[in-house]
Amino acid sequence: MSLQVVSLSKQYGTQQVLDEVSFSASPGRILGFLGPNGAGKSTTLKIITGYLSADSGAVTLLGEDALSHPKKLAARIGYLPENNPLYLDTYVREFLAFSGGIYGMKSTDIRRRTEELIRKTGLQAEQHKKIGQLSKGYRQRVGIARALLHDPDLVILDEPTTGLDPNQLVEIRSLIQEVAENKTLIFSTHIMQEVEAICQDVVIINKGKIVSSGDLAELRAGAAEASLVLETEEELALEWFADLGKVRYGSKGSREIVLTPKNSSEARKAILQLVAHHQLTLIRLNQEEKKMESLFREITQSP
Repeated sequence: MSLQVVSLSKQYGTQQVLDEVSFSASPGRILGFLGPNGAGKSTTLKIITGYLSADSGAVTLLGEDALSHPKKLAARIGYLPENNPLYLDTYVREFLAFSGGIYGMKSTDIRRRTEELIRKTGLQAEQHKKIGQLSKGYRQRVGIARALLHDPDLVILDEPTTGLDPNQLVEIRSLIQEVAENKTLIFSTHIMQEVEAICQDVVIINKGKIVSSGDLAELRAGAAEASLVLETEEELALEWFADLGKVRYGSKGSREIVLTPKNSSEARKAILQLVAHHQLTLIRLNQEEKKMESLFREITQSP
């Protein structure tokens, strides 16, 4: 593991922002760091990059203590913050050259990487404009180019697809996947669809605590359980179906139930027998697959 975060905690006054946060990230796999707004994503990332201190815990980057030596490791991290701070009065190329100087890069490397990243991020037509003249989507591209300029080992992108149109989304996703082939990359977002599109691993944080983590494919498999939706003209009683699995009323009140059975095939037969037994008028009996977005809402919803 090139990045390990262990029991990271941070408190502001009486507010516990992070509570024993632990996860790891590996080269060649994109880690989706997912959570609703205010969950603690950006605070975690700022601690990893050395922008903030932690109250307790440990961060190990490439075998070194990142909390004790943030300046030493800063050159090995590429970071796009959520608010993407840019100098709006500078030109795109000028800004990237300035950023390369801050990273301590050689002039020849700055020119080479600037050319490469302007091409990869699709900034060719905008490279001679001032950043303040660019749309939000193109400003995001400039921020991504700056984060990648010095060829870092760890790349952290906090909400990188904000403001991108559908065509730009496809291009930036492709770039992120290309970058991640030989780097450790953390992709932070609150949008489940973005994680599903490009990530292999996922960590879900809510109210400062890790509530789920692991391989995205395994999480998808866990989300794939089916629900049966029964609607009738007459009112239904939950206790009629209690032996078949988890049951609740649906959006149409007592005339609709949503059942999550252990065995869908057997449950359908039993439901039809109950419909006949109680002489109900069947409107529909559908099977619905749970979506990842629904699972995310269930995991992160307030109690």
